[in-house]
Amino acid sequence: MDEKQTYTERQKQLALIAKALGHPARIAIMQFLARQEQCYFGDIHEELPIAKATVSQHLAELKNAGLIQGTIETPKVRYCINPDGWQLARTLFADFFAQPLKKQGCGCSDE
Repeated sequence: MDEKQTYTERQKQLALIAKALGHPARIAIMQFLARQEQCYFGDIHEELPIAKATVSQHLAELKNAGLIQGTIETPKVRYCINPDGWQLARTLFADFFAQPLKKQGCGCSDE
C-alpha cells in the first residue's frame, strides 16, 4: 500500500488563511481593520450589515488564522491587524502565485 503524501506546514498555513479569507464579510473586516490603527467590536459591527453574533464568528475565524488580534478592555474588545500574520499571509500567497506554470492552459475549452 502506498503511503499518502502529507501536507507541508506552509500548505497547511496557506489553507488556514485562505479559508479565513473565504467569506466576503471577513474580507470586508480585514479591509476595514487595515485602514485603522485599532478599533472596537462596535466599530466593526457598525461597518457591516450583519448581526453581532455573526461578526463575532467572523472575527474568531480571522483570529484563529492569526490575521487579527484582540485585546479585552472590559467591557470592550479592541481589534487590530496582526502584523506577523499579515506578513505571513502576504509571503505565502506571493510564493504560491509565483510558482511557474509547466504549461500555459490545459487545452480545455470553456465552451
